[in-house]
Amino acid sequence: MAETGSEYIKHHLQHLTYGKLPAGYARKDQENQVVEVLTDSKWVISHNATESSDMGFSAIHLDSIAWSFFIGIMFCFIFRKITKNIHSGVPSKLQSVLEILVEFIDKIVKDSLTTKSVFIPSLGLTTFVWIFLMNLMDLIPVDWIPYVAEHLGITHMRVVPSADPNITLSMSFSVFLIMIFYWIKLKGIKGMVADLALHPFYSKNLAIRCLLIPINLLLETVTLLAKPVSLGLRLFGNMYAGELIFILIALIGVYQTPLYFCWAVLHILVITLQAYIFTTLTIVYIGMIHEEH
Repeated sequence: MAETGSEYIKHHLQHLTYGKLPAGYARKDQENQVVEVLTDSKWVISHNATESSDMGFSAIHLDSIAWSFFIGIMFCFIFRKITKNIHSGVPSKLQSVLEILVEFIDKIVKDSLTTKSVFIPSLGLTTFVWIFLMNLMDLIPVDWIPYVAEHLGITHMRVVPSADPNITLSMSFSVFLIMIFYWIKLKGIKGMVADLALHPFYSKNLAIRCLLIPINLLLETVTLLAKPVSLGLRLFGNMYAGELIFILIALIGVYQTPLYFCWAVLHILVITLQAYIFTTLTIVYIGMIHEEH
């Protein structure tokens, strides 16, 4: 049976999901026919989007995790190879790119931090390159890898980890935990609470200050929690939209090549910009913790 445009889009937006289904759950095939009724709760790979949704919080996107690890390993392998062969003479092209990246991240760190740090520049460099490479997967034609996966018996395969909110939010909340760690390390629990309770409104009058504390706590807590959420969702939203446009272009058929090329050229800017924004905000958020009010 020929696949409709709607089915094509749904198939390409479906993750390879592993999760737990409850006892008594009726599993159905693509034609909505019951093929199995589970006697006990069971961990399985989902057949369709409905099963993935019914798995709830236990659902794990295997494709996003696998591609994230693969890209991370490739990133480490390439950079290790460059650094092992680095020299002070005429640099290779890869060494030149690495030096430009290091200087670029170092400048952002120096502009955002008043103190020296070894960890934060390394975090910034890793974040930028890893996100850029994950975003770059969006330029691979949408049918190539899923086609190979289907011939290997894998029904669904999405290859852009940054188009998955689970990946982007996990990265942004990791940044959030690093912020909290530095906050407590530099100022202690007392200093962290003071930053939340005594800003942005402050008064030298003790009575007025006590009245302002609940307002400050509410405003600063909302602002604090909004940082990782907005950081992760911004990256996800842009990459998901880009992936969806590539899928829609693929539906056109034989006339898709000119449109694909034009959107790919524009999307290269989006890919780089989103990696830059995530990295810059990561460094800025950590830099704000170092500020003394």
